[in-house]
Amino acid sequence: MTNSPAKVLLNPPFRAEHVGSLIRPKPLFDKRCELEEGKCTVDDLKEVENDAVKHVVELQRSLGIRSITDGEVKKASFYDGVFEKLDGMIFMPARPINEFKRYLPHIAMLYAAGKPSEATFYCNGKIRRTKPFYVEEFKAIKSVVSAEEVKNIKINMCPPSWWHHRHGSDLAYDLTVYKNDDEFFDDLGAAYRAEFQELYELGCRNIQLDDPTFAFFCYEPTVSGMRESGVDPEKLLDTYIRSINVCTQGRPSDLRVGLHMCRGNYKGLYFCEGGYDRIAEKVFVGLDVDTLYLEFDDERSGSFDPLKYVPLNKTVVLGLVTSKDPKLENLDDLKRRVDEAATAMSTGNSSRSKETALNQLCISPQCGFASVWQGNPVTEEEEKKKLALVVEAAKQIWKDSR
Repeated sequence: MTNSPAKVLLNPPFRAEHVGSLIRPKPLFDKRCELEEGKCTVDDLKEVENDAVKHVVELQRSLGIRSITDGEVKKASFYDGVFEKLDGMIFMPARPINEFKRYLPHIAMLYAAGKPSEATFYCNGKIRRTKPFYVEEFKAIKSVVSAEEVKNIKINMCPPSWWHHRHGSDLAYDLTVYKNDDEFFDDLGAAYRAEFQELYELGCRNIQLDDPTFAFFCYEPTVSGMRESGVDPEKLLDTYIRSINVCTQGRPSDLRVGLHMCRGNYKGLYFCEGGYDRIAEKVFVGLDVDTLYLEFDDERSGSFDPLKYVPLNKTVVLGLVTSKDPKLENLDDLKRRVDEAATAMSTGNSSRSKETALNQLCISPQCGFASVWQGNPVTEEEEKKKLALVVEAAKQIWKDSR
């Protein structure tokens, strides 16, 4: 890859965006249920998954959504597709629960439920990418869109920190293989860069990393729990910023990489809360990404004030429409909130006018509609209404709405 120059204002993604995952079409949902019941095999899913890709691509087109994903219909969970394909990573179907970090809200739930163990991955050898992560998924979408639409395809990826954060620097990898986090994430970053390069050569120009990790640093119980466990939250936050940056370094200047910060999205449930104030200056500035997908759908997300730290060369996709329940938001409220966000971005920042701030903004649902295959408690029809509302809001707010 060639070195990526600093991108100077702006080549925003489409003003009407969505985070990625979509409600599974009924034939695929039913087939997944059969798989869970042992009535079919993974291979039996393939034809139904391919039909589902065609379905969700047409759904997005019909609503005016031009940023095209496959709805993650080929995944069981949002984090599938990376670690099970890497040399040096092994699947552990039942790792003892005391080897997971209790200060994490989703892990605390497992402790509270009395679970003795949980499935995970562990690094027991040098990490190497010998198989692609999402190349086949990209090809599947590419096969059902026009040549002009290929550049609009967005691929969603599990973040590099996903399994590390569950076990920390002491239990995520074999300390005789990697001496420290820098060594571990350097090799992992090389694997991600190789994936980026192969996707880029196939025509991919938009990649989104879906990362719940950063939101945990906004949640006081998690931060205090880290300190009580002897973990320095600021040092660990620096580690996770770096874990992203070693993946994105040197990317082509026309490859857009975004990062979605999620507070949890399991069948409509969330795991943590708290505004971005605690992390905004360090994370918004320090992450080497082009786009920040930020959740602002309710009071758990805090105020827009931290947006003042967003640099001029980054776009923010405001997640104002909830994907967690079917109640439809009000169009005028969305327009008002975008205006408030632009005001917050420009207030106290002499280098940015409100007009410039508005140009840095886009709008979307706050998360995907189905981070796991079962989906949120929302029907496809309700999902379509929410996406259509996002498109209409974008048309009314931005003259260059796409």
